[in-house]
Amino acid sequence: MQHESNAPRVRRYPPKPADVYLFSTCLIDQFTPQAGLDTVNLLEREGIKVHYLEQQTCCGQPAHSSGFPDEARAVALQQLNLFTEDWPIVVPSGSCGGMMRMHYPHLFADDPALHARAVSLSERVFELSEFLVHVVNFAHEDLGASCTVALHTSCHARREMGSHETSAALLDSLAQVKVVEQARVEECCGFGGTFAMRYPDISEAIVTDKVASIRDSGAERVISADCGCLLNITGRAAKQDEIAGHSTVSLPGDHLATFLWKRTSAQSV
Repeated sequence: MQHESNAPRVRRYPPKPADVYLFSTCLIDQFTPQAGLDTVNLLEREGIKVHYLEQQTCCGQPAHSSGFPDEARAVALQQLNLFTEDWPIVVPSGSCGGMMRMHYPHLFADDPALHARAVSLSERVFELSEFLVHVVNFAHEDLGASCTVALHTSCHARREMGSHETSAALLDSLAQVKVVEQARVEECCGFGGTFAMRYPDISEAIVTDKVASIRDSGAERVISADCGCLLNITGRAAKQDEIAGHSTVSLPGDHLATFLWKRTSAQSV
């Protein structure tokens, strides 16, 4: 079925809106709130009013990918009932954005009324880098010092949203930032949501390879637009530092929103 295709949908982008919703994601809410705040900073600087609804919950992806469609549907219905204004929904995560945009219509395929609402909502969902490039036309001076970074893009962001291209474009727009590409750049970091909890040994092996490839690229820092991947990669690197007895962080990382905000608002990176 078309909605299950891994190819990103061709879409028309709206003019820059006056208002947007922010869907912050569970990981940002619970573990990396600064990424959410910096998303707001980036959007408000463009003259956009950001609406954050505290009633928002999980996107439903953990239940969906674990084979529990009824539970995923119940979670998704909460979002259908919440984002009622006809505003773009900006998501600082390709994984959550992919769930809402690509899979919500499928979840409600058997209910014509809810399916229509799911399709309408899905068409308003934009991953953050996609929104900054195609809607906002992000263009700000790089005020940071020279640095070398590697970009890691989550599997869903790459294969469902196609937002690896817009993330790369944003980094390429920063004059003092050199972007290096790690070997096998398209490979998973091993997080995979519930995969990391169900298969920890396999996940550890995958992320160990990913950390090695990023280190080998010469990057001083890793950037990702998905906090799950970022936490997994930097967490594994930190564990390696601990085992080796290192007192300093050898592979720091930033969410793309935080990195962009620091570089273009005269904060140090």
